[in-house]
Parts: sequence; structure tokens; C-alpha cells
Amino acid sequence: MKRSYLIVALLITGFIYLFTPGSVSADGFGDGSLPLCPPDLFFDSTQDCNPSGPTAYLLNMAEKGITFPETPLPSHKPDPALSDVEYRYAYVSSDRAPIFQSLNDAINNNKENIVRWITPGFNYVSISQSEYSRGKYYHYTGIGWMSSDDLLIADVPLFQGMEFTETPKNDFGWVLSMFSPGGKAETKYTPGYDNDDYTGRYLEHQQLVQIYDVETVGKWDWYLIGPDEWVIQTAVAKISPKTSPPEGMTWNRWIEVNLYEQTIVVYDDRELVFATIIASGVNPFYTYPGIFRIEEKEDVTRMRWLTDPSIAYNLESVPWTMYFDENRAFHGAYWRASLGYPQSHGCVNMSVGDSHWLYNWADLGDRVYVYDPSGKTPLSDADH
Repeated sequence: MKRSYLIVALLITGFIYLFTPGSVSADGFGDGSLPLCPPDLFFDSTQDCNPSGPTAYLLNMAEKGITFPETPLPSHKPDPALSDVEYRYAYVSSDRAPIFQSLNDAINNNKENIVRWITPGFNYVSISQSEYSRGKYYHYTGIGWMSSDDLLIADVPLFQGMEFTETPKNDFGWVLSMFSPGGKAETKYTPGYDNDDYTGRYLEHQQLVQIYDVETVGKWDWYLIGPDEWVIQTAVAKISPKTSPPEGMTWNRWIEVNLYEQTIVVYDDRELVFATIIASGVNPFYTYPGIFRIEEKEDVTRMRWLTDPSIAYNLESVPWTMYFDENRAFHGAYWRASLGYPQSHGCVNMSVGDSHWLYNWADLGDRVYVYDPSGKTPLSDADH
């Protein structure tokens, strides 16, 4: 609606001055008596008008790639069914939760028939069945029964990236509102914080935006995402499309992981076909930079780490897993409510739908290029 008002204002202004004698523009157009060009015209040297005022503004926007209305990215959402999973998941909220052999054992708290205890840590179980009887009980897939007193049922986050029909001409990215002041990403009329000129427009978390220009103010870049709308780089997980593999490589097909931006881009026949946001390894469990291959694919697996009780975890029925660097893998992270910053123990966490898309696309042996343009992520010991 705001942009519609802008266009109407430009048109009205242009026609008010359409037949008003103008002065020679800084570009040397016009003879001092020519009317202003209508703002819906793209100026060329054969036009008998002065390209100042609203037309100059539109021309400046057009040079940055901004059109009215905005030209959409050549993209579409993947099939939402990719987010469907066979199981329900539950977070284990008790420090030591018992798993009983049968439903009757669970109902009667028969401790003689406890199959095992879930050790303290970050634990999720997959649920295949539920029953009511003096409380609610869940069947822990393939093992036994647990009480709802020890579990919190979790919904699988439904975020998905974008499929592309061709490589976009300009940069784009997803808004990460949690990294904006107050947790809200509000645009500004000018880049930087020197002017208190917020527009009053707030961007939604994980909203997809196009980036038309970049200006550096202090130590941060600011992105132009629309006419006179700027946002700081920390609020956007940016993707800069390309049509060639990393320097010195001759691949036509690869997966590219940007550890600084926390994004994945997939290229096929040197065209961008898919992009999304991720969560990579957090210090000291880095996802290391390097060139790898898809080594193994498992449609569902169990992941656990019990060595250190302070960071122990057990995650059942992890979907769409592809190993590329020993025990590091791409996989669906049904427990991640938000992506866009390092959080994992070294794997590349994705939404369930995005991991399913990548699993379907990738073949064993496909190249994986992991890099950090900031240079802050250390190399693995094997690379030193």
C-alpha cells in the first residue's frame, strides 16, 4: 500500500510539471524550455523532455534494479508435503524419565518393568502411538511406554526455503528479526544510525527480501531492500548468486554452505536451483570449511552424544540425513524453532522440509563447498 501511494504521488507530481518549462539538468538534458518527462517513461536521448523530478527518481531506482511494482524473484515455495514426517516428536522434560515395557506397566508405575531410563541431557523421542488411561501415555517408537508427565509434544517447524527457475540477477535474503534492536526489524529511510528516520515498516521474521544496493556505515553494511528502505546486514541472511563454482573448480553441480551468512545454496548445471537458511556448528563444535562429498544418506537415523553430561543429547528419528565430513551431516532439525545462527554440534541443521528437498536432490559423491567469508571459522586439525 505504501509503494502504491508513492507511485501515485510521483505521477501527480510529474503531470503537474509536465508542461512547465524546466531548466537544463545536471546531465545536460533538455534546452531549458522542455517540459519534465512523464514519470512513466524510461528516458532516452530521443525524447523531447527533461528527465528531472519524478522521472529522475524512477530512473535512479531502475538503475538499482527496483521496479514499480517490484519484479519478483524467479522462485516458488517447494512442495509443503516435504515437511511431513512419519512420527510425532516429544521433548523429554524430566531429568531421568522411565520407559516402561508395556502400557499397563506405565499406568501402574511398575518399576520392575522399566526397560531403561533416559539419561539427563537434551533429549527428544519419537512417538508412534498414544493412549488415555488415568492420564496420557505415549509409545516411544520401538522401545516402550512413557508418561505425558515426562514429555512435551513438539510441533515440527514448517519453514521452507525457495526453489528457483533461474539464477536471480540480484542478491536476496531472509530477515532474521531476532538480531534487530528490540527483536523487530524496522527499515530506515537512510543507512546507518546517525539519522532517527525509521519508516514505521517492520519486516516479518524469515521474510524473503531482495537486496538492490549496499552501503557501508561504520563497520556494518546496510542493504537497500526497497525504495528508500534500508536495513542493517545483521538482520538479513544474505545470498549472493553466482553461476560458477569456487575458484579453480570445474563442477557443474554442488551444494554451497556459507557459515557467515548461515545459508545453503544449491547449484545444478551452474544455475541456482534452491536456497535456504541453516544452523551450523557453534564454538567449539565447528562445521569446518573445506571441500567435501556426500558420503552416506539415511532417511532416518538416531543421533546422540553422551560423552560429556553437560552437553549430552539424544535425538530419535532424525530425518533426511546426509554425511559429508565424517560425522558431520545435513539433516532435518525438528527441534529447531529458528535458524540463521550457529547452534549445532557440527552438523548443518535444516528445517525438515528443506532437508527432505536436499535429500531428494543430492546423489552420493555430490560436491559440498563449505566456507566462511569472514575467515573466523577455524580449519579442522586435519587441514593444519
